[in-house]
Amino acid sequence: MSTNLNNALATKPHYPILDGLRGIAAIIVVTFHLTEPLGTGHLDILVNHGYLAVDFFFLLSGFVMGYAYDDRWSKMTVGNFFKRRIVRLQPMVILGMTLGALGFYFTDSTLWPLIHTIPLWKMLLVMLIGYTILPVPLSLDIRGWEEMHPLNSVGWSLFFEYIANILYAIWIRKFSKTALGILVVIAAVALTHLAITNGDVSGGWTLNVEQVRIGITRTMYPFFAGLLLSRIAKPTQIKNAFLWCSLLVAIVLYMPRIGGAEHLWMNGLYESVCIIIVFPLIVYLGASGVIQSQRESRICKFLGDISYPLYLVHYPLVYFYVAWISNHKGVTIAEVWPYALLILIGGIMLAYAALKWYDEPVRKWLRKKLA
Repeated sequence: MSTNLNNALATKPHYPILDGLRGIAAIIVVTFHLTEPLGTGHLDILVNHGYLAVDFFFLLSGFVMGYAYDDRWSKMTVGNFFKRRIVRLQPMVILGMTLGALGFYFTDSTLWPLIHTIPLWKMLLVMLIGYTILPVPLSLDIRGWEEMHPLNSVGWSLFFEYIANILYAIWIRKFSKTALGILVVIAAVALTHLAITNGDVSGGWTLNVEQVRIGITRTMYPFFAGLLLSRIAKPTQIKNAFLWCSLLVAIVLYMPRIGGAEHLWMNGLYESVCIIIVFPLIVYLGASGVIQSQRESRICKFLGDISYPLYLVHYPLVYFYVAWISNHKGVTIAEVWPYALLILIGGIMLAYAALKWYDEPVRKWLRKKLA
């Protein structure tokens, strides 16, 4: 890619409020993972819909992808596009997998009784595969949770993010608005069917047919709805958009389970409405928002800066927390919250340190090498 194109892409105006919302969602994901081990299943987790943040991330990604790249293809090759995506995504993937590997043998827990029997070569093999974000087969499930990425659970969503990026670059970017609209409608129907049939959209992190189907279904609608939104939306000027959009994101993700075990379809319907209607509305409002002050600008920038690093580094910390809870049966939220708060604050600090001392310098170096 030419230096001029790099500069053009780097200096193109962006949406600071969307950056801030990404950070809000990332923090809520951490709170979801911190309350998840206190529940007995999907029906009673305190942060019950926190996993929908992933679907929100996909929609944000599709919107930003269309805004950043749709009008650049006359000057940019598919290969250059993938170089940019690798430079953006892979450094933190590698750090996240490395942190997961470093902590692997130290998470003593009744949940993972066989961890210390896993040979070092096998753990290192899983780590190296994780560096590529390719999923590992169940034969390499060294933690026993049937995850694509046993060293850092959240890697599964990055795998599907890459699939969406590949589909966009080699094929779907060429779609007209009408063709893209048809694809988005079909994807919305598939998502609604999944949500109502299963009671929720949670899943996608195991390398088997059913879970990969869930992952693809969760990715296709929000990512390409975001792309369509970037092509058809005409942002206006909305005051206090960051505040109202942040509240909407929090309400959606902190909403308790709906319908209970007797009416699973009700919760599925709720999640369908959130992903198909509410999330695009939030992104549109955020894109239309006007920053009200320097303070708000700094908050949005900070939240946007730490969002991706936080997502990639927090789960290796969560493994220790989950191990502690599993070894102290019956602990309550009143007993756990100081540790949870410590993990949350520590995760944010680790994310900021990773951003400044690792991610930004590595990406700067890679951009020079690949320019």
